[in-house]
Amino acid sequence: MKESKRTGYLSWDEYFMAVALLSAERSKDPNTQVGACVANEQNKIVGVGYNGFPIGCSDDELPWGRAGDFLDTKYPYVCHAELNAVLNAISTDLRDCRIYVGLFPCNECTKVIIQAGIKEIIYLSDKYADSDQVKASKRMLKTSPHTSYRQLTTMREKLVLNFEVPR
Repeated sequence: MKESKRTGYLSWDEYFMAVALLSAERSKDPNTQVGACVANEQNKIVGVGYNGFPIGCSDDELPWGRAGDFLDTKYPYVCHAELNAVLNAISTDLRDCRIYVGLFPCNECTKVIIQAGIKEIIYLSDKYADSDQVKASKRMLKTSPHTSYRQLTTMREKLVLNFEVPR
């Protein structure tokens, strides 16, 4: 009897979003952990990133707070996941790639995504849809001839990783 392939395996979209979500676990931000994964047309990962301070900047000396004077918050210092994913793919042409990200990108990251030639943004959550940053992102994307966006559709609620050694 011929054995059939298993069912229930991850779609490409689910796989790349899972990589983005796993990457978010590297973030040291105590409030917001975001990851991003860039995949090319051959379904190969060409860039991964998460939100954090620039390379070499102290995670202990710079502030992680969200409130107070601007320079005493994380906002002027943190690099977003999308920016890091694009920069980590610096030797790769990102034209026609897709970027998977947990949160809809802000206007600054959207500029980078459009400039890099990424053709599609696939996001999980749009919880900041009412913010000016996301409104500006969508306004730019509406006028961009080559970058579109869509929310990930999946029937999965979670994906569990098991670190036990297989028998």
